[in-house]
Amino acid sequence: MSSRNAEVEQPKPRTVVHKFGGTSVADAERYRHVAQLLLARDEDVQVTVVSAMKGVTDALIELCELAAANRPEWHESWHALRARHRGAAVALLGEAAGPVIEWVDERFKRLEEILNALIVIGGLPELVLQRVQGLGEVCSARLLGEYLSLQGEECAVLDAREVLRVDHGELGVVVDWETSAQRLAAWQATHPQRRVVVTGFVARDREGRFTTLGRNGSDYSGAIFAALYDAAELHIWTDVDGVLSADPRVVPEAVQLGALSYDEACELAYFGAKVVHPQTMSPAMERGLPIIIRNTFHPEHPGTRITAERDAVGPVKGLTLSADLALLNLEGTGLIGVPGTAERVFAALRNAHVSVVMISQGSSEHSICCVVRASEAAKGQAALLDAFAHELDTRQIQRVQRRDGVSVLAAVGDGMAGTPGVSARLFGALGRAQVNILAIAQGSSERNISVAIDSADATKALRAAHAGFWLSPQTFAVGVIGPGNVGAALIEQLRAAQPQLLGKANLDLRLRAIASSRRMLLDERSIGADWRARFDASPQPADLERFTQHLLSAHMPHAVIVDCSASPLVADRYAEWLAAGIHVITPNKQAGAGPLPRYHAIREAAAASGARFRYEATVGAGLPVISTLRDLLDTGDAVLSVEGIFSGTLAWLFNRFDGSVPFSQLVTEARGLGYTEPDPRDDLSGTDVARKLVILAREAGRELALEDVQVESLVPETLRQASVDDFMARLTEVDADFDARLAKARAAGKVLRYVARLDAEGRASVGLVELPAAHAFGNLRLTDNIVQFTTRRYCDNPLIVQGPGAGPEVTAAGVFADVLRVAAGQGAKL
Repeated sequence: MSSRNAEVEQPKPRTVVHKFGGTSVADAERYRHVAQLLLARDEDVQVTVVSAMKGVTDALIELCELAAANRPEWHESWHALRARHRGAAVALLGEAAGPVIEWVDERFKRLEEILNALIVIGGLPELVLQRVQGLGEVCSARLLGEYLSLQGEECAVLDAREVLRVDHGELGVVVDWETSAQRLAAWQATHPQRRVVVTGFVARDREGRFTTLGRNGSDYSGAIFAALYDAAELHIWTDVDGVLSADPRVVPEAVQLGALSYDEACELAYFGAKVVHPQTMSPAMERGLPIIIRNTFHPEHPGTRITAERDAVGPVKGLTLSADLALLNLEGTGLIGVPGTAERVFAALRNAHVSVVMISQGSSEHSICCVVRASEAAKGQAALLDAFAHELDTRQIQRVQRRDGVSVLAAVGDGMAGTPGVSARLFGALGRAQVNILAIAQGSSERNISVAIDSADATKALRAAHAGFWLSPQTFAVGVIGPGNVGAALIEQLRAAQPQLLGKANLDLRLRAIASSRRMLLDERSIGADWRARFDASPQPADLERFTQHLLSAHMPHAVIVDCSASPLVADRYAEWLAAGIHVITPNKQAGAGPLPRYHAIREAAAASGARFRYEATVGAGLPVISTLRDLLDTGDAVLSVEGIFSGTLAWLFNRFDGSVPFSQLVTEARGLGYTEPDPRDDLSGTDVARKLVILAREAGRELALEDVQVESLVPETLRQASVDDFMARLTEVDADFDARLAKARAAGKVLRYVARLDAEGRASVGLVELPAAHAFGNLRLTDNIVQFTTRRYCDNPLIVQGPGAGPEVTAAGVFADVLRVAAGQGAKL
């Protein structure tokens, strides 16, 4: 066997390229951290591309501009920038810093000479700017390389301008791969070290002049050198754990994405996500090179892996929001069926150097619109007006409109392709959040749906869409008015249910505001278990205007106000709240039974905005009375009559009133047990029962007002104006009359019950009636409420809803159920 055949082919060394941004190398401590991170990794060949220290590139550009303008303060800035690099060298290298400090001084001396030359010429040539602004990367690479060498590691520092050759074209930087590869191979022949630190951002053009790769150029350098080194992976180290499903500054609940395809990453990056610049991915995509986005400050986190593989788990991976845009719209009948219109539009914008972010055109061809950067909008509009001047004069085109203050929301995911209903979920989520869509665009790849919206709605839209795709919980900003018995019980029920709702239903109910008639408590995030103490100590006076603005200011997808007061003044605001897209839920009967004009205004506002008005607990507390009636009507049934006992107090009184104890004594006992209002006349007057009947009548489609109800008050005229104490003291005056009415009913084999009635003709009455002892109303338990619906379907055997109809806990539960119904209607997984 020959020696050649005996030779075993050596495996190709595994090369990994790392790129660190300016935040990762902001000072000596960060350089040290990066070095330790690199040294801990076991890689055959390790190439590290570094940016300038944070803020240095901007400072260098500013220095050039100051010198070109002959402003003397450039001297101070130059000294400060040199001192920063000298200080970093001393802090990082200690006693070994001398040669590096001399090297830094030499570079800054050359910079000073250039700046003095700029003063003489009185301008800033692009070639000079290209030369100067790469100095930060050159210094950064030298500092990191020297520190690695100081740790006993053989390390070479490569100034990318020695090997990298590029051209600048209309579509950006173009790498001369063949020349760059040849020059790198020559450099490697004299630098065999397995650790290499490379300057990011900088290069030379074909003529050998200094140039840069533009903004995000250091990321691009990382990808270029990963390609030149035929690396196995490219790790881009930033200050986040990887790619998130949305901007965490806008959506704190944004989730970490473990993997993305190149296409998904490009789409997210194009629309402004902090991922990686699309240009960076080009060399990686051509070679199938994995890109891993990592966190320098959390290196143990696996980050986000970007590869050619498509992971279609869930239709949408992430959402992005691009701000500072404007909408240009060309509209006219002369566009219909005319070839070349779109070409003329885009040619005009191209000639004006206006970049188009998004395009939308209806199939009618009556209009074509495009989204452009706000800074270029006026220029773009002028270009279109000029290009279509003749058509505007002849009225073939009606207008060229410009709308400022526009943002673009984009939903991105490979799983969208071929998945029905994705657009519906996006538009449904935005619609429920009261976000109007100005324009829509979707590519044939079905990987991206983009919508133009008003910038004022941008935050709310992103949060709503994020929750709509279940990437985060459906979040509601909740405000409670009236933290009395029912309100307090509701708050406690909300708090107790929060963990389960968040974990199982992906529903986040955030109590952000509580108000009484005198004070209020507002919280930026969520009011916790100590709400009572905080509310009692709150110095903020009640202000429903500010209360409302606070709920809306969070830009959460949904806001809901729960009014647990009995105030007509609060009910006056319902229409305004609903019109603003705020859901209103209440046990307050003032709206449902109040003046008809207010009731109609509330209904119209809810219908126009899509916000929900729910009031189940106004009748029967926690019983499903209104929802049952609504279900009957929605399924085509017709209500013939409604009868019920709607007062737990009056139900208890007449369940107990059998003649063994005077009626006045029963009222005193009920008051002591807390069954009545502090003034029992509020119960005995029948007005509250009449309100509940009005609410049901209106729900059934009757135009009924409170004054239309015939009400029998159980309070004699002589006792209506007395004080509460006088009333209670003189209540025995009614006993004889009640005894007589009971005796008359018993003689007929009947019982007394206080009943509300609505007949088929719409006549409404409330009062004490005699009923057969076997009647459903004659055998109630304690404070039970009962309602009997006689309908076309349930005519021979009426439908009955019965159960406890009073008490803070049951009433609060009825209100809470309405909250959950509204949440389910907004997309919560209940």
